[in-house]
Amino acid sequence: TEADNWALKGAALAAREHGKGTHVIISAIEHHAILTAADWLVKEGFTVTKLPVGPNGIVDPAELEKVIDDKTSIVSVMYVNNEVGTIQPVRELCKIAHAHGALFHTDCVQAMPYIHIDVKELGADMISMSGHKFYGPKGIGALYIRNGVKLEKLVSGGGQERAQRGGTTNTPAVVGMAKALSMAVEQMDENNKHIAEVRDHFVERVMNEITDIKFNGDFEHRVPSVANFSFKYVEGEGILMLMDFNGIAVSSGSACSSGSLDPSHVLLAMGVPVEVSHGSIRFSFGKDNTIEEADYTVDKLKETIARLRTMSPLYNDKIGGGSYNV
Repeated sequence: TEADNWALKGAALAAREHGKGTHVIISAIEHHAILTAADWLVKEGFTVTKLPVGPNGIVDPAELEKVIDDKTSIVSVMYVNNEVGTIQPVRELCKIAHAHGALFHTDCVQAMPYIHIDVKELGADMISMSGHKFYGPKGIGALYIRNGVKLEKLVSGGGQERAQRGGTTNTPAVVGMAKALSMAVEQMDENNKHIAEVRDHFVERVMNEITDIKFNGDFEHRVPSVANFSFKYVEGEGILMLMDFNGIAVSSGSACSSGSLDPSHVLLAMGVPVEVSHGSIRFSFGKDNTIEEADYTVDKLKETIARLRTMSPLYNDKIGGGSYNV
């Protein structure tokens, strides 16, 4: 969160200080760390443009070409979406940004454990990451900043971090994060294969055994760790509660706002109707999950959806021949 804030605010403020324009571009499906930072910039006099996404949750580079201009100081598009797992065409987006003299930042929090990243090959000027996403300590993150990129300081104090960020460094957490990242890279291919097998087994069963559902995302351009479904005629709140009773942790959006009852901004940006997005659930998979756990989850999910639908007037209207459509 701090890395995202520093990248977007720091770059925009520094650019304005040096006479560059005050136009910032982000995607409509960014993490709330970027969205709220962008809202703050608007209050500071900046103009923010949000790039739309298609029904699969992917940004079309042509949309960036339409809105970028010589007043654009920074473009920020996440590498992997945290709710639906889609992989964005960040290399193409980065090239477009640079062609117009803008910096490019990408939130790689969801990408780091699953995609081999070479910062020079990727071309991004700034990359955000978070330790707990690759099994490191919680509460520690990092921001890669390309040499020569100037950011306005957000945290003043001593001369820590080359006088860029005040405050005593949490050395044990930093070392733990670095070690966890090293291990994640070494084990990435093996972990990806296993996680994808568990997820695919789960997804196949859900799609074959539960009716009136919608898979959210893209079947091709995605990481193995996320599966997002909309279950029609039920509310996500009820699914969360009953799954929790069975010892299963799922979320109705990003993990940071898993208790929120608001419809997902990501799904709304993808064109999912509000009434359908209210019944959407994100299932996350890690290296320690098993096929047996996936089967248990599907079994309890089937029971949960069936139970909730028996209490749903919308579902009863549907099976009774009513005219309600979603």
